[in-house]
Amino acid sequence: MKTKAKIKWSLDILMTMALLFLMGYQFWGDSVHEWIGAGMFALFIAHQVCNLNWYKNLFRGRYTSMRILQCMINVLTLAAMLALMYSGITMSRHVFAFLPIQGGMAFARRLHILGSYWGYLLMSLHLGLHWGMVLNMVVKKHASQRKYQMAGFIVGLESKILFFLDYLALMGLCIYMVHSIAKLVRGAGTDRKGKRKMKD
Repeated sequence: MKTKAKIKWSLDILMTMALLFLMGYQFWGDSVHEWIGAGMFALFIAHQVCNLNWYKNLFRGRYTSMRILQCMINVLTLAAMLALMYSGITMSRHVFAFLPIQGGMAFARRLHILGSYWGYLLMSLHLGLHWGMVLNMVVKKHASQRKYQMAGFIVGLESKILFFLDYLALMGLCIYMVHSIAKLVRGAGTDRKGKRKMKD
């Protein structure tokens, strides 16, 4: 795997772990939650920098059904993350307490709650778009070792940490749904191309 690809996968893994950790706010308290949240946003910014080509090519080329689906999920995820950044900084009592921010707490609190749950769902959908690549990597790496494939499958579906089980199940559902929809969309596009070629 190339260095840039490794960096991207490392960022994705760290962001997923941070996201799960942040959903357990009541376990860690304000200070830890804020510091992990600040780290999450730093990872998110790094993720955007690593994917600048996506922004550069946003208005280039033809928009297929699959590309429209990807674009919608990516843009909505970006909006949710920006909402979390704004609301998190506004409400901060530790990491960004030095900023002269006054008022707007009630709105920021509502926005943060809304952004956190929608952000979780949208990031899960975003993972679903790329789940095929994850599965391909696992299969290629352990093609001759079925036990590793089975272990990876079980780890992907279940968690021994009871509190996060619901969130993992929700994430798994979103990943499965979008991964399946993406396969159908890609298949529909292939069929249409095939029909056109036969007519020609």
